Amino acid sequence: YIFPKRYILFYLNITNPIIVFPSSFPGPVSSVLVRRFGSRPVVMMGGLMCGVSMVTASFGSSIVYLYLCIGIIGGWGLCFNLNASLTIISKYFLAKRPLANGLAMAGSPVFLCFLAPLNQYLLGHFGWRGSLLILGGMMLNCCVAGAVMRPVAQHSAPPKEVDQPNNAKSKGSRLKKVKTFVDLSFFKDPGFIIYLVGNVMFIFGAYAPIVFLSAYAVSRGVEEYSAAYLLSIMGFVDMFVRPLTGLVANSKWVRPRIQFLFSFAMVFNGTFHLLCPLMRTYPLLVAYAVFFGVGFGMVFALIFECLMDLMGNQRFPSAVGLVTIIECFPMLLGPPAAGLLVDIFDDYKYLFFMCGGVITTGGLFLFVMNFYNYNRLEKANRGKETEQNQNTVENQERASSSEAQMELMDSEVKETNTAQPEYSQLVNRGGVMSTDFTIFYGFIFLS
Repeated sequence: YIFPKRYILFYLNITNPIIVFPSSFPGPVSSVLVRRFGSRPVVMMGGLMCGVSMVTASFGSSIVYLYLCIGIIGGWGLCFNLNASLTIISKYFLAKRPLANGLAMAGSPVFLCFLAPLNQYLLGHFGWRGSLLILGGMMLNCCVAGAVMRPVAQHSAPPKEVDQPNNAKSKGSRLKKVKTFVDLSFFKDPGFIIYLVGNVMFIFGAYAPIVFLSAYAVSRGVEEYSAAYLLSIMGFVDMFVRPLTGLVANSKWVRPRIQFLFSFAMVFNGTFHLLCPLMRTYPLLVAYAVFFGVGFGMVFALIFECLMDLMGNQRFPSAVGLVTIIECFPMLLGPPAAGLLVDIFDDYKYLFFMCGGVITTGGLFLFVMNFYNYNRLEKANRGKETEQNQNTVENQERASSSEAQMELMDSEVKETNTAQPEYSQLVNRGGVMSTDFTIFYGFIFLS
């Protein structure tokens, strides 16, 4: 994931690079493939594409060829790996899902921590072509990781077929295909819109400090190797912060309020970007790298967990595909905009002001809008509960009135039944007396 950025900085020595890395653009394609074939084959295919891209790039002789191999082919492969891995996490874990996300996302800072010295070692001993061959072989381990992703069996009832005209069937099939690729119904969900706006603001300012941190340290008089180790320090801290953040988010007190923890992490990250221009010495830059790793790790441990919390396990594959394709635009525009500020003002502090301001604003936006959205949902739920209570009261009153009517009818029937035996008894008595008289007169007649 982080390799193309480090590749440009360490191998090509290009200042203010415009990093074209479309690892987010094929997100909907990856989501469709995951729903159709499962996570295992998609991850294996993505790992194969990543390995092939690195190996073929080692034979290149132009920057366009390297962008084609590493950016296009490798970017698609990494996108397949990311979306499929996140989807399988949402299926494997439910009770401890935040902790699982934190542990899974800790793989990226591990690679970031050891990439700077590893790149220097490989470049010095094998050259950039040999380095790409070795890294391509390392990327093939993604195929092994995908092979152990056991699919989860899901039992679903078959859909009922309804007779429709041919035109309606064709229109419905076309709409279904479009909805399968990009589900635009997510834009009707206020929670998804709030999350998407905050996420885009964070992605816009997240990567420029990573790209320009070494150059900023060199401009402050720090040696190149020492400046490169700032990224290693940041990655080392990030490596431990992500699992710890997942552990905190998995607690019963924080998990219902995980959206607010995400907004706090963004504000924390953006605040230290705003303070970075005040840190002019190497020890202070090391302190900035430490806090940068803490904020960066907290955000990326929660960024996809918050989406799972909003959308649920069933809708998450489609949602993450849509989010990743939207993320590629701020990811593409953020570093060039920061480089433009450096070119205009000839100072790196303005890019940190820009990134810190955008990220802090996004965090405050998430906090305020999530607070409003949660209150709105609570009021709606209360309204539904009151309506249900009123309906139950009305039903109980109707049932009680019907029971009273039934009791009244039963009492009337009982009164009529009690009156009828008295009359019959009288009739029976009269019949007995008439019979007695008949027998008496007959006896006299015979005598």
